[in-house]
Amino acid sequence: MLSCDNPPPVTVVLDPGDDLVHTRAALAGHAPDDGRLTVHPTPGTDSVLTLAYDVLAALGKPVPLAGYRQLDPAPAWTLAAAWILATRTSYLMLLRAHFLTPHRLAALLRLRDCTGLRLALVCHTRHVPDPVERALAGVAHHMAEATALLPAAESLTATPPVPAPRQPLTNRWLNLPALTTLTAFDSATHPCQCAAPMAEDRDFFAPVLPALTEAEVAYRLHRATAHPHLAARLATAVFTAASTTQLATAYVRDLAADASTITLHDDGLRQGCMTHHVPAWARPLLLAAAFTWRIASGTSGPLFTDPLGSTGLPHLTDFAESCKLRPPQPPRPKRSKGSRVPAKPPETIWPFSPAHYALSWAMREPDLIHGCPHPPPHTRRTIAAYKKGWPPPDYGQRALRVPR
Repeated sequence: MLSCDNPPPVTVVLDPGDDLVHTRAALAGHAPDDGRLTVHPTPGTDSVLTLAYDVLAALGKPVPLAGYRQLDPAPAWTLAAAWILATRTSYLMLLRAHFLTPHRLAALLRLRDCTGLRLALVCHTRHVPDPVERALAGVAHHMAEATALLPAAESLTATPPVPAPRQPLTNRWLNLPALTTLTAFDSATHPCQCAAPMAEDRDFFAPVLPALTEAEVAYRLHRATAHPHLAARLATAVFTAASTTQLATAYVRDLAADASTITLHDDGLRQGCMTHHVPAWARPLLLAAAFTWRIASGTSGPLFTDPLGSTGLPHLTDFAESCKLRPPQPPRPKRSKGSRVPAKPPETIWPFSPAHYALSWAMREPDLIHGCPHPPPHTRRTIAAYKKGWPPPDYGQRALRVPR
């Protein structure tokens, strides 16, 4: 169980006039990308679970959570703590703190003890409410005036509002070659604790995403779910071109402390155990999955599973489709000239590609590409073969492979 040995003192902010300019200043300070959260609790409820949802929503995660008991607040608070630690959020300001019940105050203080947050409670009263004073008894805290901590923001009419930047890939399907090799026939191997070499040392190079596509993938995965193991698993498939079997071999111990590398293991059927560099956009996702394990159980379990015991969550391919991420699809059939029947959106095809397998007999089933493009080469040797105009001998349909 993670805990901060010396969390910073709590700041109690008094705003006796409940001044609108102070509330606007607090909301203007909300910047999750810079590690600052402003939480406006849902009015009309004293639910501990609802407050956890408010924190998750401030982090940009969709709520309510699926997969847990309906009224159990523990998973929501655990995931909130994991995301706060993974995104290096250091400051949380809570408005309307004078309405908090002792149970909700205790939950906030536990979150502070776990993550080391700088917690600010804004009470719109002249004096500290009795529940807040009792909750902070024995807790380091100090007082502050709203006029000093929350100065009036500049006039909104001084400058015209800046339009939001245009995102050209919004709501579009993204075809990612790395996902062509996601699905696999074989099952996960026994746990391995080897010191695997880097992927480039094994002459393995996963497909590289263009900068614009990478930014859009990161945006979608960070906002698609509050379950970090789901987002981290799909993110790892995107930057490693790993199969579901390889993803299942990763344990918390296989992730570097700073999430700069991750090791995926093998049982000799593919290219072997390899350590991959983790791009910056995916590190918070993998760290959140690891922190969930450390907070919930304190053990090194399978990284891409949920230690909180969620049920009924979508399969990885279904989750990818909900994010509009998929492997490259077969060419769409041409519509007959003069046809008035609207074209039906095709279902996403998830091929079974043999590209992961080092030996031809390792996968006994036939190629099930279903017309999808074959994955790009992953080694210097195959890249060189493509440049010379010859298909690499280990890729593509077996009937068309070049004999050795």
